[in-house]
Amino acid sequence: MKLGNIGQMTFALGLAVIALLAIRVFVIPKSTPSSPHSALGQLHNIDLGKMPDFTNIEDIDTKKQSFFDYLRPAIEAQNQIIIHERQFLLAMIEQIDNGIGLNQTDTERLQSIINKYQYDIKSLTRTTLTPLLKRIDTIPVNMVLVQAANESGWGSSRFAVEGNNFFGQWCFSQGCGLVPLARDNGKNHEVAVFDSPKDSIIAYMINLNTNQAYRLFRSIRADLRAQKIKPTAEKLVFGLINYSERKDEYIDELLEMLKHNKSFLTGNQANV
Repeated sequence: MKLGNIGQMTFALGLAVIALLAIRVFVIPKSTPSSPHSALGQLHNIDLGKMPDFTNIEDIDTKKQSFFDYLRPAIEAQNQIIIHERQFLLAMIEQIDNGIGLNQTDTERLQSIINKYQYDIKSLTRTTLTPLLKRIDTIPVNMVLVQAANESGWGSSRFAVEGNNFFGQWCFSQGCGLVPLARDNGKNHEVAVFDSPKDSIIAYMINLNTNQAYRLFRSIRADLRAQKIKPTAEKLVFGLINYSERKDEYIDELLEMLKHNKSFLTGNQANV
């Protein structure tokens, strides 16, 4: 069947409409930006994969870069989660200031964050919620990486290999972890065991953001924020004075590691 000029134009327009509908149905939904909830889900579900055998990497430079590259994605993901939590808290404070009540969903999420950061609170007001901002804040990626390297012997320690523990975190109930071979008589602590290196990172970051021993760390960070100064690893590391019994010597060691491993850390573009 032959079509005249008008028929051909009508036919072409019909095909164009069908093509546009097809694009709308099959292409546009796939390219729609992720919602905040789906983005958070991706951050929570990040998988580092199997841990490399750092013990058998003989070349020192290769070991260092492999170590940093392996842990970095989980550290950055946790910082992004913290940023989401901080922004949500600020939004809730503003909402309260404006006399807008919190709905059930907001209240439940806010309570979940309060519980996560082990914050004792009896009412939801600007006065009670604002101090929580000291706890809900990011930790410099480079500081986390260097401390992990120090505490785990670049991923080669017994606790890292057998317990996925990269930060020497302790636990205090019998059977909760690995018993240190050189534990002093009378001590009952064990070194915690984690299901994955990511879980070790999460526990470490919560520890710095909640434990009374690191109040100085959080105060330094908050003061820098107030002065519009970026809280870098070199500035915040002094807040870890209680992390080790070696005190100042431990801080000096971390500072030296930050300095001497700068070339392996500069590839980190998200050092928040």
